[in-house]
Amino acid sequence: MTAHSSPVWLISGCSTGFGRELAQQTIARGFKVVVTARDTSSIADLVEGHDNALAVALDVTHQASIDQAVKAALDRFGTIDVLVNNAGYGYQSSVEEGVESEIRAQFDANVFGLFALTRAVLPAMRKARSGHVINITSVAGLIGFASSGYYSASKHAVEGWSDSLALEAGPLGIRVTCVEPGPFRTDWAGRSLHQTPSTLPDYAETAAARMKATAEYSGTQKGDPARAATAMIAITEHDNPPRHLVMGAWGHDAVTSKLKERLAEIEAWKQTSVETDFPE
Repeated sequence: MTAHSSPVWLISGCSTGFGRELAQQTIARGFKVVVTARDTSSIADLVEGHDNALAVALDVTHQASIDQAVKAALDRFGTIDVLVNNAGYGYQSSVEEGVESEIRAQFDANVFGLFALTRAVLPAMRKARSGHVINITSVAGLIGFASSGYYSASKHAVEGWSDSLALEAGPLGIRVTCVEPGPFRTDWAGRSLHQTPSTLPDYAETAAARMKATAEYSGTQKGDPARAATAMIAITEHDNPPRHLVMGAWGHDAVTSKLKERLAEIEAWKQTSVETDFPE
């Protein structure tokens, strides 16, 4: 995004974590920023004294709230150059013990809410023939982990959807990037995390063990949200921004190792794959 010296950003989920850091840094740079959260009192301090920032209530699980937030952004600033889909949260359980209401609530926030907010913003980007959609997914959007089956599924869904969006919107001048953080020092593993404890002994060494480890490392993760926010701003100013941006050394190593392993397996079974075609 180099078309504007003061681009307009709309960021979902700004009360904590990546969203809050992005809001602080973009406002400080003089960008025009629409800062959102379900409760605007949690973000009032971010916009206080800044004419280039607007605090708007946004619950991505309600279409009316999405429509009102996008309208407020366009009424105030005229367009939206960068959309950051950051709202969402983690849910952990074993696959077998997942609670239906928790699973559906996770998908409403992490998947369907993200889809709906993007759909609402795309008309302004199409009109401008310019824009950048940043979807904050996770390393779990590329790798499954024990206890994170439903969270991982929500992030895998966004990754696949983003591939399609990039193909459709790319020719219109709209860039799409998925940001895939590994462990970062946000509230994800703390107060924001939903868990359904595993009580089945068969999952003690897998799902239950990982849930325990997640709770124990909260607050000590190597990833720095402020540095991540700086990196996200930088890619919007790049002539050729990445389609994927893995965050953190642990995340980079885990993703590249998994992709190499997957490719090796696919190649090892190539003959079986090609033999499923009709004979020539």
